[in-house]
Amino acid sequence: MIRLFIMLVSIAIMASPVRVTAAQKVPILIYHSIAEYSGAGSKELYVTPENFEKQMIYLRDHGFTLLTFEEWHEAMKVKKPIFITFDDGYKNNLTVFAVFQKLQTREFKLKGTIFVISDFIGRANRLSREDIKRIADSGLISIQSHTSTHPDLTTSDNLTYELKESQEKIQRITGKKVIALAYPYGNTNKQVVTETKKYYTYGLTTTPGPYSPAGIKNELYLLPRTYVKYSTTIDEFAKIVEVE
Repeated sequence: MIRLFIMLVSIAIMASPVRVTAAQKVPILIYHSIAEYSGAGSKELYVTPENFEKQMIYLRDHGFTLLTFEEWHEAMKVKKPIFITFDDGYKNNLTVFAVFQKLQTREFKLKGTIFVISDFIGRANRLSREDIKRIADSGLISIQSHTSTHPDLTTSDNLTYELKESQEKIQRITGKKVIALAYPYGNTNKQVVTETKKYYTYGLTTTPGPYSPAGIKNELYLLPRTYVKYSTTIDEFAKIVEVE
């Protein structure tokens, strides 16, 4: 009887979803500008619309499921989960919305997250309030926070303004809960994490690599992201996203 009990327990453990969850790796990609490089700023922070579309087609053709942070709980349940994120809220991110609309099918749902700097909304090269409301209402783009003014949070003396005020401003525009924060420059520390936890459920760094649950303290506030750059080829892109 004892031997039978042990055998049944072993079978249950092997079949447990916890075992699958522990092995799951989830790529979180980071983009900035989706546009032709114009000579301003760092070229590597651009991805051309043509290349971006090819990358999204790759994800479609290779069975990926694109998620937003409102769907984080689905990441360990679906086939080949991936998060597509964009920092700073540039006006050219409307190209992302256009590509998503173009490639959307009944079977393939494109979704992404734009982290906006709330005090920069409406500037000449940034998304306007109207842009943000429109794309948030589409269900294809989640709008989350990249702070109020994009400081290094580890040296900021006004974390409440950067974290709380940015969250509240974005929520007033979208009418949706803001639950994720992308740390400017990817910088964080113990104090920043403590403050972030007061307002957000997720915190994102720029530490490269896929996310894999390890059960460590505050791991949802230390989420890694991997850059997709101007020079990233489609073969290199495949290596980034194929993490199993």
